[in-house]
Amino acid sequence: MRHDHVHLCVLLALFLVSWTQGGDGATHHPAVMGGNDQYWQRHSQTADPVVVFDDDEQVTANRQPAPAGAASNGTVVVKTHTEYSAVARNSSSDSFAVLVHLKAPGMTDAGSAGDAQPRAPLDLVTVLDVSGSMHGQKLALLKQAMRFVIDNLGPDDRLSVVSFSSGARRVTRLVRMTDAGKALAVSAVDSLKAGGGTNIAAGLRTAARVLDERRHRNAVSSVVLLSDGQDTFTAVRRGGSDYEALVPPSFLRAGSEWSAPIHTFGFGKDHDAAAMHVIAEATGGTFSFIEKEAVIQDAFAQCIGGLLSVVVQEARIAVTSVHPGVRVVSVRSGRYESRVHEDGREATVQVGELYADEERRFLLFLAVPKAAKDSESDTVLVNVVCSYRDAATGGNVSVTAEKAVVARPEDAGEAERSAEVERERVRVEAAEDIAAARAAAEQGAHEEAVKILENRERLVAQSGDGDAVIVGLAGELREMRERVSSRARYEGSGRAYVLAGMSAHAQQRANSRQQQESFEAFGEAAADDEATLSYATPAMRAMLRRSRGASVEQKVRESGDEVAQSYYGVPT
Repeated sequence: MRHDHVHLCVLLALFLVSWTQGGDGATHHPAVMGGNDQYWQRHSQTADPVVVFDDDEQVTANRQPAPAGAASNGTVVVKTHTEYSAVARNSSSDSFAVLVHLKAPGMTDAGSAGDAQPRAPLDLVTVLDVSGSMHGQKLALLKQAMRFVIDNLGPDDRLSVVSFSSGARRVTRLVRMTDAGKALAVSAVDSLKAGGGTNIAAGLRTAARVLDERRHRNAVSSVVLLSDGQDTFTAVRRGGSDYEALVPPSFLRAGSEWSAPIHTFGFGKDHDAAAMHVIAEATGGTFSFIEKEAVIQDAFAQCIGGLLSVVVQEARIAVTSVHPGVRVVSVRSGRYESRVHEDGREATVQVGELYADEERRFLLFLAVPKAAKDSESDTVLVNVVCSYRDAATGGNVSVTAEKAVVARPEDAGEAERSAEVERERVRVEAAEDIAAARAAAEQGAHEEAVKILENRERLVAQSGDGDAVIVGLAGELREMRERVSSRARYEGSGRAYVLAGMSAHAQQRANSRQQQESFEAFGEAAADDEATLSYATPAMRAMLRRSRGASVEQKVRESGDEVAQSYYGVPT
């Protein structure tokens, strides 16, 4: 009898081992095997499943590096602009401004982002809120937007869908977007149902595991997070103050390691804008405010247009003083990490990824001494080098700008002032005042917030002289001023709109803050919101146009109007 009992235990142990090792390579806890739907429904709302997500589909085998110039046109262009063309020989400055301007190379065809062309393939994890508040039209619009995203990913890109409510689950493994993969992803998205609370932290933990535990990696990785509510499990428990607790450690960049950015989308007026902003800011992503539910697809499209056009990774700027008396005093770099060495002779800025044709501007402030002697006709200030990895080929690239030089005449009264430096100074100072106005509004000082923005709007308008960037910035400040004017307006939409603006300026990257519906009847496009598109690249704009075209086609098809269908070329 004892022998039979031991034999039975051995058989049971072998059975459990075989059961917990999934046939697709992923390691599963018995209680959360995919077939046990009833267990999942009972227990997934309170705990993450114990599953090792090592079942990601293999990336394209033996992918060959793209030929030089195939994925992008040339290298990053690095330029410097001095505040003035000359400094008088007997004068010195403690804050002489030098602008460092980067522009990433363009795609071979910016209008075809997402099509089959040589580019860096993407690993994308979408983390989607399916809590009870997402029922009905919200969930339908989310599914439509996800179908657009899936349709525009290429066969080398991989997608994993994660959904969360009171708990979180991986709806699909990281799978290539071949025809079969797309069909699987669309089916999974269509199966989503709304219900339960909002556990953003669980959703992000699941996304982190999808990326951390994958066996294979594409060149580019990113996470898209959408939520219409507030985390009722983590932030509330902590009093709503420790929002970084929502972010898994593997998403936080440490030292020279680069992590996947989380691009967050606050959906509607009830989402936690502060939490979504902190999550994006902590990971190098952007925060977008989707005020009008109907534009969710456009917001996703603009983001995806950028992610499918990454040409530069791990970019880093190194600044070295050339003249022995020149020192770097400070660097204005927004959310990009910068460091000035103790002796002021060197400085660095960690830039990270750049989309095709994307630009970055950073202001250096230098201490410039008097000319050492009468024979010194000019002063060579700094040397600027940008090093990075080509996203498509994986090769390391280093580009050196022409040295920043100022003339040293006896009299510099006629020195030319740089419009580029002045424009960037105006933008940086406006961004700082936007942050100050937000801080005032959070304290309930709405009149003070309005005054800060009003004064800055006036100064911006005075500096513009018709410049399109300046005009757009003045309009943005005016819109913000209206949205912070009272507690009701600020809590209704002002906080989210201002935080989205802060995100765009800090990252110098386009996000979504659209206020108007994207289309009128039959999809006639409304005017672009320049506050939204001020940093948009050609690839982002192209994907946005593609989204709007798809929405036109959808509306015309649903209208049943044969004349309109014929006009827009929509098959009946």
